Amino acid sequence: MATTPGNGAGPVRRREFLQAGALATATALSQTTGGIAAPPDDAAKSPLPTRTLGKTGVKVTILNLGTWRNPGLDRLLRFAFANGVRYFDAARSYGSEPAIRKWFQQMPEVRDEIFLVTKDDRARSPRDLPKLLDERLKILGTDHVDLFFIHALGDADINAGLSWPKSPELGRTIEAIKKSGKAKFVGFSTHHPRRAEILQAAAEGGFVDAIMLQYTPWLDKDAPLNKALDACHAKGIGLISMKQVAGQAGGNQGGDILSEVVRRVPMLKEKGLSPYQGLLHAIWTDERIASSCVSMRNVEQIRENTKAARNFEPLKQAQIDQLRDAMLAAGPTLCADCDGRCARAAGTDAELGNLTRFLTYYKHHGNRADARRYFAELAPEARAWHGADLEAARAACPNRLDFAALLPEADRLLS
Repeated sequence: MATTPGNGAGPVRRREFLQAGALATATALSQTTGGIAAPPDDAAKSPLPTRTLGKTGVKVTILNLGTWRNPGLDRLLRFAFANGVRYFDAARSYGSEPAIRKWFQQMPEVRDEIFLVTKDDRARSPRDLPKLLDERLKILGTDHVDLFFIHALGDADINAGLSWPKSPELGRTIEAIKKSGKAKFVGFSTHHPRRAEILQAAAEGGFVDAIMLQYTPWLDKDAPLNKALDACHAKGIGLISMKQVAGQAGGNQGGDILSEVVRRVPMLKEKGLSPYQGLLHAIWTDERIASSCVSMRNVEQIRENTKAARNFEPLKQAQIDQLRDAMLAAGPTLCADCDGRCARAAGTDAELGNLTRFLTYYKHHGNRADARRYFAELAPEARAWHGADLEAARAACPNRLDFAALLPEADRLLS
């Protein structure tokens, strides 16, 4: 486990800083088209540094590959493995499971060397989970996964999100799944605005093995989510960070913006880090985070991020603060700390956080079809931001998103 820093120039105490965010978009910001990659050197072939995933006792690499349907996914799976990644994250909605199945067919020995996760978002009661897991296993071509997630818990029904993590029915279902051997561990993923309450429910229930969640690298120590993470960590629930940071640095103009980030954060040059390697170091500075899920779309992103993992050193609070200020100044399009306060301040029922999140998927993750589908699935009132006080929304947003610029773009690209 990494040591945690204190304050100012010293190490940060865990309660004082929540380093989070899988930065699926952060690495997407260093877009290249990656041709034929040179083979990794011998050092790169060894597994990346690991941390223990909560009470499971299993050690997982601190960086994991968030897979997505991609014409080059076959090669990226192999390249990530060759560069030390031993944790691979899939889901029904990602469309990546057939490529993983093909990988296992061609290299059967790989299955026993990796930590495999998949997810399904269709459960309407805990009783649905065993059947959904069977479907995922069939498509993956394996008899078990290491971790099975209820995907996006709370999105379809917030009442389920708040009640399932402590319901005896889910507890019994999890035990039955684990006894079957089809999944070693069971948990959920969430990016719902009320995820602090969802995590608190999981801590109270005590039977969930792991949680993957959206949260911000700059979470305030007194934030409800930070306290919920403490509660889950105390109960031995493994915590995995996912997509967090995206913004103008992800566009074609990113070079100039990235240079400005480096100028404003001297430690990046001192440590020989890119802004995104610095962000990963900030994430891993938090001892509660076992692994960060990153969607790496080409070999250069894999090289950059695996190098960051091998060279990880905890950051000091002053360095984290500088990095935060510089990245937020670059113009984020996604607020990982969204809890709905922006919409409340704007006097609207529109889901401003989801609208900007889906825009981020479209512009910076490359998931255009899914972004449009998610947008279309929103209720009309959830899309009706016109007439809202967008300056008040920006002032209330922890990441100061420029809603007046982002929301018209969301309408234009996602409608």
